Amino acid sequence: MLSLLAQTGLTVPDITHPQELLDLGRLGFQSLKSMIWVILALGGTLALANLADRDNAPHRPSNAETNPDSNREASQNLDRSPSPWLRTEWLTYSRLLGGLRHAVLIALLLTGFFFSCSTLANRYHHWEQAKIAQVTSSVAGDRLEQSAPQLRYVIQKPYTDINYIDGKPVEIQRLQDIDQFLPLRESQVDVALEQTTDPATNRLTYQSKFQGVYSITNTLSVAEDFFFEPTPPYGYTLLQDYVVTRDNQPLAPENQGEYRFPLRLNPGESTQFQVSYRAQGGTRWVYSAGGRVLSKLRLTILANFPKADFASGIVPTEIKDVDQGKQFTWAFAENVSVQNPFGVFTSTQRLQNTGVLPRVLLLAPGILLSWLLLLYLAVAMRLRDTTIATTLFFATLLTLTYTSRLFDARLAWGLLLPLLLLFAWRLGHPQGKGGTAIALTLGGAILPVVALLVPYSGLTLVLAAWVAVGALILPNWRSPAI
Repeated sequence: MLSLLAQTGLTVPDITHPQELLDLGRLGFQSLKSMIWVILALGGTLALANLADRDNAPHRPSNAETNPDSNREASQNLDRSPSPWLRTEWLTYSRLLGGLRHAVLIALLLTGFFFSCSTLANRYHHWEQAKIAQVTSSVAGDRLEQSAPQLRYVIQKPYTDINYIDGKPVEIQRLQDIDQFLPLRESQVDVALEQTTDPATNRLTYQSKFQGVYSITNTLSVAEDFFFEPTPPYGYTLLQDYVVTRDNQPLAPENQGEYRFPLRLNPGESTQFQVSYRAQGGTRWVYSAGGRVLSKLRLTILANFPKADFASGIVPTEIKDVDQGKQFTWAFAENVSVQNPFGVFTSTQRLQNTGVLPRVLLLAPGILLSWLLLLYLAVAMRLRDTTIATTLFFATLLTLTYTSRLFDARLAWGLLLPLLLLFAWRLGHPQGKGGTAIALTLGGAILPVVALLVPYSGLTLVLAAWVAVGALILPNWRSPAI
């Protein structure tokens, strides 16, 4: 709700901001001044009308002429009595003033209620965003990604190059090196993950122990020189004990930082490489095929921590609970190609129903106004009753706002319902309309809030409307008592 308002350029009032508080006070003062001028103008108009009516009244015989014993002061008062039209206007004005007191009180209460609810909505929205940012930052960061090694060999292919000698084109045959790749015959990868917390950023990181066994076979018809190229993991903060062995014999790279190991294989000859290391870093561990086809891949990841889950949507062949963690296994009997890296990450708590409470708070003034209008139509309301109803409704919303941080908002609202129902019964009971007041409270205040908290908002609002209409209509359809 607040994000939508931000996109449309609208701002939500927040009385915790000094400038907005000053603007609110200035607006309230101007509104009060205009209202006072309207009341004075209406009263002055009727007073002038009364004076003009008294001056233009025809002469009436005094009571002293017909009854000498009557009181002269009573005669003078009778002469000053207003006309029937003016008496009717005075009565209308008195009723208008009585209704105006209720209207002014409701306007003042709704104004304060609106700014209080908008402030709460703004505060709650920022609290939700801060909570989301906190959860996100705990797992934010680079991933620890291990790419599948590749078996490369080089072939030479001729190509024609055109040079100009003495202005004449001359074709020259040259040879160029082209990289070719053979798929690995079999890959067996075992990874053990431990979860730690980075003391500097409070982010979750992994300590991984990697062990990969790769079998390769020369499927060419001739002997060939190959390069076995295992790449170190990407995204680590610490890499140690990186060892590559061939048939249990340790190998050293030709150049520092270049993980490329030459070998020569005859047709049909096979060999095996082992890659092992320990690394730290990343907020998830993934294995990347690099868009290539892998044959007989078996990847086993043992995550020794809770809330471990598989990443990238590649469903494991087997998931097994082990001690405090889980073991994920991806096994492909033939060849497989996976476009996106897949592996394990730490799942966080799911923040559901975000934005619900700010929406309730922003729409609460409209709900309160509809509830008060329904009560005014069915029950004799006093100024004190209106004030209590508004204060009670705001107190329940305030309690709902902060208790929803501890447990589900729907449960919190259910615990607050008896307060509103008890007030409605106490309001209508002296007039014999306790049931009507309860039904109007249910349809005008309780169910609209429930509709904003549950998924089926439309159906719940329809139910609230019919409950309110029924509470207004049914008492008028009852047969009179005999």
